[in-house]
Amino acid sequence: MQFNITFRQFGASDSLKEYAREKVERVNRLLDRAGEAHVVLSLERHLHHADITIHSGAWVLRGRDKSDDMYASIDLAMDKIERQLRRYRDKLKTHHGRERVHHRHDLVEQLRVRHAVFELPDVDELTSQAEASASEAAPKPAVVVPAQPAAPSQAAREVRATHLTVKPLTVDDAVMQMNLMNNDFYVFHNVESESLCIVYRRKDGQYGLIEPHAPAIAATGT
Repeated sequence: MQFNITFRQFGASDSLKEYAREKVERVNRLLDRAGEAHVVLSLERHLHHADITIHSGAWVLRGRDKSDDMYASIDLAMDKIERQLRRYRDKLKTHHGRERVHHRHDLVEQLRVRHAVFELPDVDELTSQAEASASEAAPKPAVVVPAQPAAPSQAAREVRATHLTVKPLTVDDAVMQMNLMNNDFYVFHNVESESLCIVYRRKDGQYGLIEPHAPAIAATGT
């Protein structure tokens, strides 16, 4: 298996690299097809983040977690991957033989979508700023001035963005891929309806499917 590791916001560590490699190799023994593993270790706001992605054939397994210790974060992320691997191990073996059916399209021809995460301004902070500005404003004589466009509100800040390849899958396979990546949603090309769909995990534990359809044509009277 090809192993890549990236350190962000702190220096590289050989001990962490070997520790992550050992954890990934242990999971790789459970997979029928060796692929590529990419580990990203980062330090954000005094928390140690571990993001581990493993490719096995056409399937992607992913685990992410954070804690006060990087070794513990690696363990937590790998635990998520192992749980999903144990859950879908038999299905993965079966599906590996049918990859050409569900993944027959060339990657170059596949659609890609962009998933961005935004951070909204703190409501309490914006309210305090507005109140401070109002209290500092002194009364002034009325003066007629040309109308000015309203100042835009403080915009949301983009935290991160990823690009996802839209794969042709059945709904069941899309749910499995979503769970293997430990995500709450997954965008895919539904091979049954030939449309772009989104499967997602509901708060009640069930799964939802968002699928476009042609608008109904209203009947016209004669």
